[in-house]
Amino acid sequence: METFLLVDGHNLLFRMFYGMPDHFRTREGVRYNAVYGFLNAMAAVVSELEPSRALVLFDTEDCGDRRSLSAEYKANRPDWSEVPPDELPFTQIPAIRLALDECGIPHAEARGCEADDLIASYALSAGEDWRVMILSTDRDYWQLVGERISVVRYTNGGCGLVTPDEVYGKYGVRPDQFADWKCLVGDASDNIAGVPGVGPKTAAALLGEFGTLDALMERLEEVPRPKIRGALRDSRERLELNRRLIRLNGSSPLPRSMAELVCAPLFPRNLLTLARQSADEARENDGERD
Repeated sequence: METFLLVDGHNLLFRMFYGMPDHFRTREGVRYNAVYGFLNAMAAVVSELEPSRALVLFDTEDCGDRRSLSAEYKANRPDWSEVPPDELPFTQIPAIRLALDECGIPHAEARGCEADDLIASYALSAGEDWRVMILSTDRDYWQLVGERISVVRYTNGGCGLVTPDEVYGKYGVRPDQFADWKCLVGDASDNIAGVPGVGPKTAAALLGEFGTLDALMERLEEVPRPKIRGALRDSRERLELNRRLIRLNGSSPLPRSMAELVCAPLFPRNLLTLARQSADEARENDGERD
């Protein structure tokens, strides 16, 4: 079985921008710590997983219809408009793209949807002959974990896989129940409210008894605790909205075909030099556009 590596570009970008020292700078003072960290992570992951197809996906400002569904969605995220360019992770993306091109790693931008929607679409549309690996620390992808799809965590230069047993051990639900579980409890990181009074353990117990959110709402009168039963009844609209905000259904159009995603990377020995050169080239390109 061949391996298809999907990388959540912004997730890795943020980890490296805030996890790497900021003293990696060109002679002109341009910061490239995230570029260097990104390249090191990619080199280690590709070496360990040996994918024959790969794609790094980056978000754009056009992230689909979720914000039109709910004004509260991700309203807790920082306002980057007042942040100096040197302190913005996004300013290093052009250099990362150039470095990925140099190494032969395919990449694309998510337009009209979020990167996690596109990653889910690629993962779910890959044939049975593909073993899909999603590189991200975002637990939204845990709803996709199964026999053919795994989530990979890059830590200390190596890879760790999120397994169905780990999902169940942490939350008390199977991966195929994880999205329903989040609908019930909400997601503070995305500013999504859950059902009042329904915490993680209660949500897991409900799904353990009823199986799915749909079955739970259809058999609401069987919920023994009146307070929880009433909260669920009053939260029907909230739960339907949460479902649309949380579930990754894999229906987004794919910007690049599998044939275009051949991964035969050639990483140079000195990734630090490549990162610095990419930062210089990105700065020069930006100056030409100005």
